[in-house]
Amino acid sequence: MEKPSLPKGTRDFSPGQMLKRQYLLQTIRSIFTKYGFLPIETPAMENLNVLTGKYGDEGDQLIYKILNSGDFIQGIDEKQLNEGAKKLLPKISKKALRYDLTVPFARHVVMNRNEITFPFKRYQIQPVWRADRPQKGRYCEFMQCDADVVGTDSLLCEAEIVLMIHEAFAALGITDFVIKINNRKILTGIADVIGKSGCETDLCVAIDKLDKIGQDAVLDELRSKNFSENQLTTLLPIFGLKGKNNEIFPTLRSMLAASETGLKGIEELEKVYDLIEKSGLNKASVETDLTLARGLSYYTGAIFEVKILNVQMGSVCGGGRYDNLTGVFGLPNVSGVGISFGIDRIYDVMNELNLFPSQDSNSTQLLICTFDNETFEHALPLVTKLRAQGINTELYPEPVKLKKQLSYADDKKIPFAILIGEDEMNQQIYSLKNMTSGEQFKCSIDEVVQKMN
Repeated sequence: MEKPSLPKGTRDFSPGQMLKRQYLLQTIRSIFTKYGFLPIETPAMENLNVLTGKYGDEGDQLIYKILNSGDFIQGIDEKQLNEGAKKLLPKISKKALRYDLTVPFARHVVMNRNEITFPFKRYQIQPVWRADRPQKGRYCEFMQCDADVVGTDSLLCEAEIVLMIHEAFAALGITDFVIKINNRKILTGIADVIGKSGCETDLCVAIDKLDKIGQDAVLDELRSKNFSENQLTTLLPIFGLKGKNNEIFPTLRSMLAASETGLKGIEELEKVYDLIEKSGLNKASVETDLTLARGLSYYTGAIFEVKILNVQMGSVCGGGRYDNLTGVFGLPNVSGVGISFGIDRIYDVMNELNLFPSQDSNSTQLLICTFDNETFEHALPLVTKLRAQGINTELYPEPVKLKKQLSYADDKKIPFAILIGEDEMNQQIYSLKNMTSGEQFKCSIDEVVQKMN
């Protein structure tokens, strides 16, 4: 007999865990709703050509491809097999599991543009899949919780993302965190001034790994992408800029004076900070991080990452501005910006910090216990009546020994039980047992409803 197991990087969730996850999701969903976002869903799988080419070469390698149904190698000859995976893949796979929610959202917007009111504010809470190496806080299947606005260039959207993060974390009891913010235009400007115009993607992919592999390894990767030693020497002081915005921005503006794009990025960042301040957010937990790159190739403006401090965990939120993601699907010049809450990582942090409110993992309030088939049938309409009154009620599914039925109530921590024997059935006065104290009361079904409510 084969021992059951789960694929690496996936998990089961017990009822107790699910209640915590639902609490977390409901809290964030309520914030999205407050800010005017509406829910959508998209399929678990997309056409492979919808996903590929949107995440960079490294991201494309992490997409789970789905083999064509039936004999997927039918018509494939030995020569095609020997051409390698890249050329073979389109012949044996047409679909893939979604890698994130942003690209499917862009596809959805294009396909439904005539029914959508712009600016379109949507939230989406669904699982995504990545063929990554599982480790703490990194899973192959995980839940994403996204909010995006498309159809406006307004930097108010960036400012409101910062406001939503603060409000959501305050509601969850998370107080020690920092929102790191940068702008991809600044990174483009950096590439310009060090003499690597047009190579900002290589630069972003490399420095996005700074926290994971360290500065020396990032520099080695850039060397492998033909960045010269002089260019790297020019790069390091820029990334070394630290301090308050009024200290960083004048120096950065001087460094990027020769790049119109870089100066535009600084201007946008300053405007976002100004809008945050004017929105009344006191002591915003936001800092500029010029090493923040976010490796996804579709970002063009502001980029965000959120880290919870004093815990061993990577970023728990990420997002940014993308100016033309819908353009690859035939709807150009529709700018969007969004944020994704990493539910699985936030869950792990809240567990570690004991931030979830105490709650009973059982939702049943009342168990009805019967002694024989006649009392069992008598109980059936009572269960319906109690449920109609808003009382979560179970009828034990067979009239077995009373001890077994009460043990079931104890194991599930059901607080009350009704005992229905022949006398109770005839008199329609029932024994209501408090499973914690052991006390019993004689009640009509209407009195049971009053006591339970």
